[in-house]
Amino acid sequence: GAATAGRARAVHAGSAAQAAAEAAAAFGGNHTSTWAVLACTSRYWFNYRHVANTLAMYRTVKRLGVPDERIVLMLGDDVACDARNALAPAVYAGGAAGAGAGSNPNLYGESIEVDYRGYEASSEALLRVLTGRHPPGTPRSRTLPTDAASNVLVFLSGHGGDEFLKFLDKTEASAHDFASAVAQMRAQRRFNEMLFMVDTCQATTLLERFTTRGVVGAASSAKGENSYSLPTDSKLGVATIDRWTHAVLGAAENVAPDSALTLAELFAGATPRAIGSTPALRAELAGRGADEILATDFFGSVYRFEDVGDEPFDLAL
Repeated sequence: GAATAGRARAVHAGSAAQAAAEAAAAFGGNHTSTWAVLACTSRYWFNYRHVANTLAMYRTVKRLGVPDERIVLMLGDDVACDARNALAPAVYAGGAAGAGAGSNPNLYGESIEVDYRGYEASSEALLRVLTGRHPPGTPRSRTLPTDAASNVLVFLSGHGGDEFLKFLDKTEASAHDFASAVAQMRAQRRFNEMLFMVDTCQATTLLERFTTRGVVGAASSAKGENSYSLPTDSKLGVATIDRWTHAVLGAAENVAPDSALTLAELFAGATPRAIGSTPALRAELAGRGADEILATDFFGSVYRFEDVGDEPFDLAL
């Protein structure tokens, strides 16, 4: 038994090292499009912060140029319209203080496009989005029609444990499920590079099974640790954002579409002292360090211009 387990660990470590070597040879940050899958996997009013985490991430990627047609947004609950929401119909990551101000905008504005809502935001739905295995007739807006030149940001916020993430207090998805889905995506040539972000308790354990080249993992807490929120808002009666997401998005507010900020710099403020847990940023499978990867490779749109020469148009034609 011990020998078998040792061989299994060696095989796992070897496959991860091989994937990292392949990634180093294959990737250099080149991509032609950026996509995002943003999922709050929790229900109920007291999980307001998980919705706010996800909506704040949605606001950031849209601000940096990723259009709605390249974002799949999944919200397990509609806290904006909850009867207990004293600020309905709105969601404020900064709570009631300064609600609506420039530094604390309503995250649930008129331009929001939710693709999966309530019970639709299930573990099955998320895995189908990632792998592209949808039932016939699924609207394009609920799919992720990426290709081999697409960079993909995956952000998950909810309740988790050792190698699992809960969905709507009904089902779970495991680290193996996510690793398998991402491996299928690579085999199907559905992405170039991926940033897989998880803000849950024991979040790092959801990264443990990844061996697919081109994947960067970021997580809010280590095995056995909780992921903490900022203090409860007195008017709403709930916490309105988690510390790790708050720290990362605070840095993201300084990012412009042409910014040279790296992933290492983006996550630098999420220290154990600041968030109360041990975060992780793993770029081994990307083949380059987090200090070599631009934040806008995953958070910003791609603008490419074709040189068509300097000959003027002949308007008489």
